[in-house]
Amino acid sequence: MSADIAIYTRPTAMEPLLPKTDRAILSTLSRDIFQASGCLLGMVHSKVVRKKMASLIREMNCYYSNLIEGHKTKPRDIQRALIQDFSGNEKKRENQLLSLAHIQVEELMEERLRNEESMDVYSQEFLCWIHHEFYTHLPESLRFAFTEEGEKINIVPGEFRKTMVAVGRHTPPHFDSLDTFLTRFKRFYGDSKIYDTDRLIAIAAAHHRLAWIHPFLDGNGRVMRLHSQALMIKHGLASHGLWTLSRGLARYRERYYKLLQEADRRRINDYDGRGNLSDKGLSAFCSFFLETMLDQINFMTEIFDLPRLRKRVEHHFQFQALHITQYREEKMRVVKNLIEEGEIQRTKIQEITGKGATISAKIIKQGLEEELFVTPSAKGVLQINFPEQVLESYFPRLFLDLPSRSEEENT
Repeated sequence: MSADIAIYTRPTAMEPLLPKTDRAILSTLSRDIFQASGCLLGMVHSKVVRKKMASLIREMNCYYSNLIEGHKTKPRDIQRALIQDFSGNEKKRENQLLSLAHIQVEELMEERLRNEESMDVYSQEFLCWIHHEFYTHLPESLRFAFTEEGEKINIVPGEFRKTMVAVGRHTPPHFDSLDTFLTRFKRFYGDSKIYDTDRLIAIAAAHHRLAWIHPFLDGNGRVMRLHSQALMIKHGLASHGLWTLSRGLARYRERYYKLLQEADRRRINDYDGRGNLSDKGLSAFCSFFLETMLDQINFMTEIFDLPRLRKRVEHHFQFQALHITQYREEKMRVVKNLIEEGEIQRTKIQEITGKGATISAKIIKQGLEEELFVTPSAKGVLQINFPEQVLESYFPRLFLDLPSRSEEENT
């Protein structure tokens, strides 16, 4: 251990910071991602639909981020947490609180990125802010971690670790050297001289190197994923919140962890770069990271394909929404219209349904009660809504029923 600590007090220990292996493959993936991201953004024309979907994607993001950490929270429980409706079951309640904290931090982060254009997202201040906001949105009863020996340690929000830790076979840098490592991290990855064609590769590499530094006692995984999301927003790759990386990382969790570990390895031989760490290992992780990004952007592009989405809405009303006994066809027409336009005036309901004013008023009243759409005020416009009961019909496979780590261990 002493030899590791001696090496990991100097930032050269985390070289290389960008891989040289398979750069042509990484560059091609970067090009494809930029193209796919633009295509996805062009799929959703309505700002209202975009905003509603971004809100849903936040729920999905925390669902998968929780899943990566071994916590499984159902979509309906996440939606209930958003209105402060918490379960009486202690474990479910804790998972709801974790979900709610994640969503709140994500919203705050997006707001900061909108309002502070000059903010340095690579700085220690920003990393500590993410960690601080997440843990301060949790009750004190959830601000703790356990050592390998089973000792319970309190987590101080926004504070770097003050002890040595082990992450599998990897020993992160000495805690007294975190400032030195994170300064190097900021200067390199935040350098404006990084070519646009290399920026995505740098985001992927930064994700691993932040994991390798392991600056916090606990919560590093959540901070890493939120930080990567912030980088994508900063560099114009988030498609206004219409996709999430966490879904892909959760789907391929075992491979994600395996490649993180392989990128922790030291250089194998003279054909494996010139830094302390494996260039091939970092390249393999970056390839996985970019492939996952592209996979998730393409998935959401397929989800938002308007003709297919209309058909899925039709199928829902024909085969799933059998509890709707009155004006089901008319309500379906309203929803299909809202899917495309986002919001409509109440007076337009007569035109859409072909019904008179009295029947149209009933359709509006029932549709609001059934949560098919919502309204900001008693006489306001109607807006599309995506409650838990329609998610699988409208957006199949958005929330995959993946097992948590604890469930995998019990199977």
